[in-house]
Amino acid sequence: MRPTIYDIARVANVSKSTVSRFLNNQKNVSLHAQERILNAIEELNYHPSKLAQSLSKGFDAILIVSRSNKTTADNPFFSEILHSITQRAEEENFDVILQTSHDSEEELRKCTMKIREKMIKGIIMLTSPASEEMFQQLDVFNIPVVVIGKVEGTYNNVFCVDTDNYRDSYDLTRYLISQGHEKIACMHSPFDYNVAIDRFSGYADCMADHELRPHEDWIVNSGYASDEAYMAARQLLAASEPPTAVFATDDIKVVGAYKAFSEKGLRIPEDISIVGYTNQHLSQFLFPALTGIEIPVRKLGETGTELLFSKIKKNDASSQSKVILPTGQLIRDSVSALTAT
Repeated sequence: MRPTIYDIARVANVSKSTVSRFLNNQKNVSLHAQERILNAIEELNYHPSKLAQSLSKGFDAILIVSRSNKTTADNPFFSEILHSITQRAEEENFDVILQTSHDSEEELRKCTMKIREKMIKGIIMLTSPASEEMFQQLDVFNIPVVVIGKVEGTYNNVFCVDTDNYRDSYDLTRYLISQGHEKIACMHSPFDYNVAIDRFSGYADCMADHELRPHEDWIVNSGYASDEAYMAARQLLAASEPPTAVFATDDIKVVGAYKAFSEKGLRIPEDISIVGYTNQHLSQFLFPALTGIEIPVRKLGETGTELLFSKIKKNDASSQSKVILPTGQLIRDSVSALTAT
C-alpha cells in the first residue's frame, strides 16, 4: 500500500495539517518541521497523488465550448480551430476538455460545474451567442473566458478575438454593386450568433446605403449544414425573379451554392456571380476561384489561446481584452461585371 500524508505525519511526529501545508507550499511551517517531513518523505518513498493534488489545486486543463454537433458537423472552421487550440495547449502542458451542449442553459450548467469542481483554469468559446447572459454569469467566477467572436459588453474576465465581420460583408456587397449588380441575394445563417447577425447586417446596410431593396425571395436562411445550404441555393434559383449575384455568409453556403448552380447548368460567373467567406483549405478546390474573404482560422485559434494563457498566468500587461484580426478581400474569378467600371 502506498504511503499517505497520515504516514508522513506519524513518522515526522507532526500533525497531518502541518504535512498538508508543507505539500501545498504554504509558508507557515517551521524549518525544523520541514526537515523532519522531508526525511519522512524520503524514508517512506512517498510520491503525491496527482489526482489528489488536482482536487485541491485544480487541474491544468482548459475547456473548449463548441456548439451542438448538429451545427458544426459539416463545418471545417471548427476542426481547424480546434487543432490550433489543442496544439498550443499541449505546448503549455495543459489538457483540453471539449464540451458541446443542446442549448445555452445546459451549456452554462456544464461550465459552472467544471469551474466549481476545479476541473479547468480557463475557457475558450468557439462562438459568440447573440445573448450575452452567459458571459455575465461566467464573469463572476474569476477565471478567464476567451470568446472567438464579438463581445459587446465589458467584463472583468471575458475577452474576445474576432475579425470585423460587419465591415467585410459590407465591402463584399459593395464590390458586387461596383460591378453593376443590383439583384443581390444573401444566403445567411440563423441569427443565434453574433457572426451571423454582423455578416447579414453588413450586406443589408450596404444595400440600403446604395438604395437597393432586395426581393424578399433573395434573403434565405440557409441553416448550418451543407444540405440546408444546397436547398437554399436551389430555392434562390426558383425565385420568380432570380438574382444576378449571391452573397454567401460562410463556406458551407458557398459550397452549397456552387453545387446547386452546377446542377442547374449555370456557369459562374457568366450566368451568376457569387462572393462569400472561405478558408485556404477549401478555396483551393473551388472552380472558378471565389472572390471573398479568407478567414484566418488558425490565427484566430492561436491568438485566442495565447490570450487565454496570458490571463491564466495573470500576465495582463502583455495582452489586450478585445483583439480584432485583419482580413483581406481576395478578388478572384467568381464575379462578372454587368457594366463597365
